Amino acid sequence: MDWYAYLAYFFAGVFLSNGVPHFVHGVAGKRFQSPFASPLGVGESSPLVNVIWGLVNFAICYVLIFGVGDFTFGLTRAAMMVGTGALLHATFLSIYFKRIHGH
Repeated sequence: MDWYAYLAYFFAGVFLSNGVPHFVHGVAGKRFQSPFASPLGVGESSPLVNVIWGLVNFAICYVLIFGVGDFTFGLTRAAMMVGTGALLHATFLSIYFKRIHGH
């Protein structure tokens, strides 16, 4: 498989992990930080904006996984790249939001 497919899978994991908190907060009816708030990434957006932003992230993830390369489920390098992207981005998000919320 070409190198760019693995890069696409890595970023699919990033978009997957970014979509989860937006979607979950949105469907729970809670406001959450988004790139559409002011200030960017710190201000909170409405639940509807977060649901839509979460779904956009999921759609990008889907396109990166199934539109690039030949992704197969199972313990494969491709799946590990998705997991690695999700893990690294989720770790970054946990540190970022801890700093914003002061916990």
